Amino acid sequence: MSDIQDYIKEKILVLDGATGTNLQTLNLEEPDFRGEVFKNWEKPLKGNFDILSITLPQVIAELHEAFLKAGADIIETNTFSANVISMADYDLEDYVYEMNLKAAQLARTLADKYSALTPDKKRFVAGSIGPTNKMASMSPDVNNPAFRSVGFDELLAAYKTQVLALIEGGVDVLLIETVFDTLNAKAALFAIDEINEHRAKKIPIMLSGTITDASGRTLSGQTLEAFLVSTTHIPLMSIGLNCALGAKQLSPYVAELAEKTNLPISFHPNAGLPNSLGHYDQTAEEMAQQIDTFLSHSRVNIVGGCCGTSPEHIAAIAKVVEKHNSK
Repeated sequence: MSDIQDYIKEKILVLDGATGTNLQTLNLEEPDFRGEVFKNWEKPLKGNFDILSITLPQVIAELHEAFLKAGADIIETNTFSANVISMADYDLEDYVYEMNLKAAQLARTLADKYSALTPDKKRFVAGSIGPTNKMASMSPDVNNPAFRSVGFDELLAAYKTQVLALIEGGVDVLLIETVFDTLNAKAALFAIDEINEHRAKKIPIMLSGTITDASGRTLSGQTLEAFLVSTTHIPLMSIGLNCALGAKQLSPYVAELAEKTNLPISFHPNAGLPNSLGHYDQTAEEMAQQIDTFLSHSRVNIVGGCCGTSPEHIAAIAKVVEKHNSK
């Protein structure tokens, strides 16, 4: 058994935790982001974590390795914002392919290393595809509701570039995550579908939306059922929810999703809700307990962490998952 789609039929898989919030704790400065390649770049690069796969790959490797040691079955590439639309803020559009390629190759090397160390526990790489920093279905200008900051064709082209690089870098699955605008996600799905048409072996797709508040809707206003209907015309490996809320708050919506589809379900919440300073205070034990309670009565196939989740959180979640897998 070697394919990730086979594994999720047999047991619950553990996804890794946050990239951004863990890298923020390192307090990296402008020279760290620039490295030698971008030493004389005209725009500030501090805070552009995706560029670190080129300029400071050892830091990304250490984070991947920490999650693998914690028990993650799937690690995500450091590519959440590595698309030409988001990178336009830094004038780095021409480096997007390299960012994705190097991030995927880095994660692939470490996943293979840990698969070799534990032959009974294969590790997988998910190519992380974020929503970009623009919305296709809503106007950013309250005085001009018809205005759009990005079009479908522009999104499609951006996602194709990212997807091709991730596949070349050796990812096992593509994860379209933190979906707040389903039209953006549909562009990503369409891009992958078009690429899959020309491949001998189609790459699997994970899709993960985000619920913004207690209304149970995405930022663009869709209910979970509408989200399902408007995306599952493309064959998916799994569908789920991540970000925005902690495990306790997000659990009812994940359960609702599981009731409305037979697809495998993924669930990677934040470490609780952020405090007044934007930090996440929920301990690994508290988060794991909430996930344990949820897994006891709901169907989930992939579980991990989003914002605020450290390797310690993933280690605690992995212990809970191991208990449920042994039942």
